[in-house]
Amino acid sequence: MTAKNTQGLALYHFETCPFCQKVRRAMVELGVDLELRDTRKNPDYREEQINGGGKGQVPCLRIEKAGEVTWMYESDAIIDYIKAL
Repeated sequence: MTAKNTQGLALYHFETCPFCQKVRRAMVELGVDLELRDTRKNPDYREEQINGGGKGQVPCLRIEKAGEVTWMYESDAIIDYIKAL
């Protein structure tokens, strides 16, 4: 994957969450490198996520395209999204 494909994407997660682990495994398998934002290690990320997406559920993919930000919350949906990159 090129850097262009993942520009504007960030995965909000924490290490021990099984659904987050599922998404991170898929990232490795697909060769996708996303910015990882650990919401347990950095409370600012959690605050960003709640303010932007409305809830603190992880995993959460923040997608910014052409100045528009959307938040995707389900692990299977996130995996499908990164497969399509």
